[in-house]
Amino acid sequence: MTDPIFIGARIYRGSSYGAHHPLSIPRVPTVMDLCRTLGWLPSGQYRTSPCAKPAALTGFHTQAYIDALQKAEATQCPDLAFDLGSLSNPVFPEVYRRPATAAGGGLLAAEHVRHGGVAYNPGGGTHHGLPDRANGFCYINEPVLTIQRLLDLGLTRIAYIDIDAHHCDGVAVAFHGSDAVQMISIHEDKRWPFTGALDDDAGGAGINIPVPRGFNDTEFDLILNDVILPAIARQNPQAIYLQCGADAVTEDPLSRLTLSNRCYVAAINALRPMSSRLIVSGGGGYNPWSVARAWTCVWATLAGFEIPDGLPDPAADILRGLQWTRKAQPDARLVTTLLDPARTGPVSDQVRHAVATLTARSAGSGG
Repeated sequence: MTDPIFIGARIYRGSSYGAHHPLSIPRVPTVMDLCRTLGWLPSGQYRTSPCAKPAALTGFHTQAYIDALQKAEATQCPDLAFDLGSLSNPVFPEVYRRPATAAGGGLLAAEHVRHGGVAYNPGGGTHHGLPDRANGFCYINEPVLTIQRLLDLGLTRIAYIDIDAHHCDGVAVAFHGSDAVQMISIHEDKRWPFTGALDDDAGGAGINIPVPRGFNDTEFDLILNDVILPAIARQNPQAIYLQCGADAVTEDPLSRLTLSNRCYVAAINALRPMSSRLIVSGGGGYNPWSVARAWTCVWATLAGFEIPDGLPDPAADILRGLQWTRKAQPDARLVTTLLDPARTGPVSDQVRHAVATLTARSAGSGG
């Protein structure tokens, strides 16, 4: 078995939610192109994601919703009873097949790590999907289905860590009160979906860490080392799922956090030794340059490639060729490098309070 594996699919190339939607941008194809151009994606480590069959999706989603999603793709007509055709969740030509392919990639990842291993599914991480409707650009909840598959395989301790800028409300619905799944989420406070408060422990299954605007690398490192890693060590999980939504970086238009993509590298390096099974996904990310760079750094870190200080021209040309409907355009660094400079800074009172509260809570529970 070749490890780690990169799971992709042709359906991501040219498929978008529409010209004016935040997900009009190419993401997975750019990562694949960069990795191949850099010689980081040999054929032996690449897997084509299957499109999950409808029956594989009803472990979390209702049959009525999956039927409606397939009908919306076939007819290209909205069905607002399931939030299909709203501004956030438009109907587009691949509205069933694209998210079902992401879910199929998650199921493939679970099978790959069955006996140990590492799998990267950048098209996954769709953590907002709800049982009976689309939600927050997410039609099918890949993380939930992937974790359910790991449970079906006999695992009893799974850690889910989410560093997307938005709270993982759909995952929290699925595993509220779970004895088997520990959910840890860092997300921007007072931002949609407005869930995941500090005092919300998801029925004993979750650790929520809402952070303020301007959240920086120094604060991320504090939370990683003082909250996340101790919680994972206490659980001793048989598998870790890391959701790497890239919308927490400074350049992203849908958050006001100021992380560098070095935080994603740090999280992977810290978590990988803590379980014999690791699944990493994408998630949010709405600046075409910053998301491509972050997710390419994720694969380089997983696969053991050294990230160069500067990109060779063929790789830089891929980034130069990206287009965005927004007026903001990249500076030279975003098209000639992959790894951001560190974005350190002071630790806010809110972050200090969150770390102290969660540390005290874990001590009080004896965990």
